[in-house]
Formats: sequence, C-alpha cells, structure tokens
Amino acid sequence: MSVQQPCVLLVEDEGAQREVLTYNLESEGFRVVGAETGDEAMLLVAEEAPDLMVLDWMLPNVSGIEICRRVKADPGMRHIPIIMLSARSDETDRVRGLETGADDYVVKPYSVVELMARVRTQLRRTRPTTMGERLSFEDILLDSGEHRVFRAGQPLHLGPTEFRLLSTLMERPGRVWTREQLLDRVWGRDIYVDSRTIDVHVGRLRKALMANGGTNPVRTVRGTGYALG
Repeated sequence: MSVQQPCVLLVEDEGAQREVLTYNLESEGFRVVGAETGDEAMLLVAEEAPDLMVLDWMLPNVSGIEICRRVKADPGMRHIPIIMLSARSDETDRVRGLETGADDYVVKPYSVVELMARVRTQLRRTRPTTMGERLSFEDILLDSGEHRVFRAGQPLHLGPTEFRLLSTLMERPGRVWTREQLLDRVWGRDIYVDSRTIDVHVGRLRKALMANGGTNPVRTVRGTGYALG
C-alpha cells in the first residue's frame, strides 16, 4: 500500500541532477519530494515529515549545512536521517558535515548505485519494515517481508490496518506516537480519517495480540497517543 512507501526529501538545486536522483529513487520504490532551495526544504520537511533527506551542501541562500543544523536541533525532526551531498572532499569538510548532524556524507561525483545503497542502509535503520526486515519486541515477531506476525511462536491474524499500525509501533518501541502521527503513517496524508478511528484499530490490535494470552503490550499515553512497551 502506498502509505508504506518511505518518503525521501531530495534537496538539490541542479535540475539535471535532481531529475536523475528522482528517477532512481522512485525506481527503488520511494516517494520523492523535491526542493531546490534551503528555505523550500525547511517548509517541506515540516509539511511532509520525510523518512530521509538527501541534502546538497551548496544551495542558494541557506546552505545545506545550515539546513542540517536546523533539522538536527529540532526535537521533532532530529530523528530524520540526512545524507549530505557535496563536492567538498577534504577530510575537514567531511568532519564538519558529520559533526553538524549528517548521518552520511557522499562526495560528488558519486555513483548513483552506491547512493541508492546508502539510502537503503539508512532506511533499514529507521524504517526497517518498509525494507522487508523482521522486527521483534519481547515475544512478538513481525516479518514484514512475508506479512506475518507471531507471538510466543503462535501466528496471529491481523487486518491490513492493524499490521501497519503494529509495524509502526515496533519500529521504535517506547516512542510515544500521537494519534495524528499514527494517522499520517498508517493511512497517509491524502486520506481524511477521524482521529478517534485510531482508538478503534488500537483496540483491535490489542485483541489480536492477546488472542492466545499474554499481557497487553500497547500502552495508552493519556492525552497524547500510544506506545509499544
């Protein structure tokens, strides 16, 4: 389902380069949002909440290094991995980029194939279920590749929405997700769903997880949302 597509914010002011990267990222199955300037990037990172940023250092007005600094200084955004692109190959520049908060640093000219591999590596860390990974939490195992869930070795029967909901919760156990964040991740931004709908599906997920016994692993955070564990 399209809402499971990881969103990549591509910030690159060179049109030809942006087109090549957009084509390759979309071919990998990612949803791509493009920006040409630092100001545009800051608007989009707030609006789109991307799963990853590919960020060019040299941008008009606001530099990529400044964008990286701002994103990593914001508690609501700092979890977004950033791959910095730069023609600056000196060790001091690499160190500066990484110390500013970039999760990876790629020197131009680069291999597009290698860059795609680096994108997948970062997303495996932050959105593992979209990359076909297995996740586990206590006695719960979720196999996103085979779309199956087990608890204490017993298979569980989850509907598609409950599966996506559990996938999201299991990617970051302990994190408190607001209802709005869960609605964006599970249903997508283009679909209007009442926030109370999330409560219904959390109830179904809890029932499925406890079908064969066991404690309730989904915690309600009063006035905020839900967390796993």
